[in-house]
Amino acid sequence: MADVSFWIIQIPGWILFIYLVVAQCTAALSYQLGVRMGTQESAEQITQIGTAFWWGLAFADLVFYTPMLGLGLVGHLVKADWALLALGAALGTTVYWPIASLATVRAARGAVGWSLPKERQYWILLPLIAGWGFLGIILLWTTT
Repeated sequence: MADVSFWIIQIPGWILFIYLVVAQCTAALSYQLGVRMGTQESAEQITQIGTAFWWGLAFADLVFYTPMLGLGLVGHLVKADWALLALGAALGTTVYWPIASLATVRAARGAVGWSLPKERQYWILLPLIAGWGFLGIILLWTTT
């Protein structure tokens, strides 16, 4: 089971890491580039407050979450002593931010100026990400 658990953490983890680098870290540096790439929503769709919120999450991903996830995955890969702490912190964030994002999407629905054209994608993808994070925490806890 430990080998399967290892790959359940590693493979989706690296896919998520690459996504975060491309979609979130880029948007933290230039939100408009993220809009042009299609990874972020424009102010015309979600208001200036909405873009400020999404940019804030992208910035937190840039300065904390993405580096911690990458560090944790590398540590887990090489079986470093500190990997449990780093990856555990990243996986906790992996559960937290999709929940915060979905709560925002739900609370903003119907607000003046808020028109999220890809809302269904949020409700499909974000629970999968949070579920993987929670599963990863359980696997770290039970296999180390």
